Amino acid sequence: MLPKLLLASLTATATTVSAEQVLGVYIFHRHGDRTSKAWPPVSLTPLGAQQVASSASFYRARYITSSSSSSSSENSNSTTTIAGISTDAAVLSQLSITAPVDNVLQNSAAVFAQALYPPSKSAGSQKLANGTTVEAPLGGYQYIPVNAVASAASSAGSESSAWLQGSSGCSDAVVSSNSYFLTPEYLDTLNRTHGFYQDLLPVINTTFNSTTATFKNGYSIFDYINVATIHNASIPSSSLLTNSTLETLYDLASTHEWNLAYNASEPSRAIAGSVLAGQILTALEAIAEPSSSSSSSSLAPRINVQFGAYGAFMAFFGLAQLPAASTDFYGICDYASSMALELVAPSPDRTSPDDLSVRFLWSNGTAAAHGLKEYPLFGQEKQTTTLSWNDFKAGMNKFAVASTQDWCSVCGNTDGACANSTDASGSPSAQSSSSSDKGSGSGISRPVAGVIGALVTLGVILGVEALVLLLGGLRLVKKSTLAGGAGAGGAGATGVKA
Repeated sequence: MLPKLLLASLTATATTVSAEQVLGVYIFHRHGDRTSKAWPPVSLTPLGAQQVASSASFYRARYITSSSSSSSSENSNSTTTIAGISTDAAVLSQLSITAPVDNVLQNSAAVFAQALYPPSKSAGSQKLANGTTVEAPLGGYQYIPVNAVASAASSAGSESSAWLQGSSGCSDAVVSSNSYFLTPEYLDTLNRTHGFYQDLLPVINTTFNSTTATFKNGYSIFDYINVATIHNASIPSSSLLTNSTLETLYDLASTHEWNLAYNASEPSRAIAGSVLAGQILTALEAIAEPSSSSSSSSLAPRINVQFGAYGAFMAFFGLAQLPAASTDFYGICDYASSMALELVAPSPDRTSPDDLSVRFLWSNGTAAAHGLKEYPLFGQEKQTTTLSWNDFKAGMNKFAVASTQDWCSVCGNTDGACANSTDASGSPSAQSSSSSDKGSGSGISRPVAGVIGALVTLGVILGVEALVLLLGGLRLVKKSTLAGGAGAGGAGATGVKA
């Protein structure tokens, strides 16, 4: 009898220990299916809205409804329902849903919000003092704001621009991305694939011509054909679009965009990923370490959702070394793809920062169809898909940009908001690891260096002029003297005479 009781006690203890508790999550989500960038204005399609809605329903089942449970076999007794989350009525203090100023991304976020917390009669009725019950319109539609933020990881209007850094505003990122077009790798691919793109002209000649049908427009051409294969029942010369051709188009577009979004030796190029990392860290830190955060843990949003463009995914993947876990992270992600970072406690009663951990999950395409798969961050061993909170924070801090000063330093900007983000010496107060922000260790800021450079140039020009005058036997005289007193120049004008 005693051994049985002891076994039961040990089993109960094991169950308690394995009962993980999700405290919060940060979800970064791509928009759903949309129209082609080649034909603005770009808009979210009904298919795209459905993709996003199904993804939101998946996340609702995982994090909100009481039936949520962990998919991990070793944590079969755990729950993925977020601690204290409201299951029916949306509590706005528990949610943060953001997107840049962009029609496709804003509309995707709005759809996601409504599927995450669908209309609820219990959430949409109110009893007045006179005893009258008022039902909210639209069947209990829940008004969940989508905040349009300028500091989102993806830039404003990103879905209307074919250029990845088009409106990032980050000077060094634009320069860094442009430098890819001068590399031997790019030039080799441009020449090697010229015939491939020219052969596709019968398919794309309503939008591209023999000059623009090249690898330089690799993403735009892929996007144009990809949208057509989804929505057009009749495509000109469709016989050219074999499976092999479509795969090559995708691979070339992925190569093109990866090199514009990330370069290991130039941190500024991946500014979108750095900004996203800063936002993720700030949001989860508010839950994990309320004492060091500006907001109380009880007030910090538990579900953070940001919508953005594929380029921000690529930049973050590169910075977080995710291609080491799978080469799939090099490619352009599908519509409605999402990644989630869960903040997890080993049990509901162990929530100190030293006890917490973070896991990264990814779905290429809508999570409703593909589910979520765990991957290791920062080049960890493939079986290490969970990091301690402290290790996660240390890894993210290596590349996260979480303030205007950090952004200005990485980007090399000195105007606008960056004009006020300086220290007493006049240089950006947050130091960047990018060598472009530092003048050989001199500590001279960019504005001062520019003034010095201009003065040096002026001095050189004046010196050369003096040398010419001296050696050539020339002298300065008034133009009036040259004209023999005929008034051919202003009284103060000068000329050169031999």
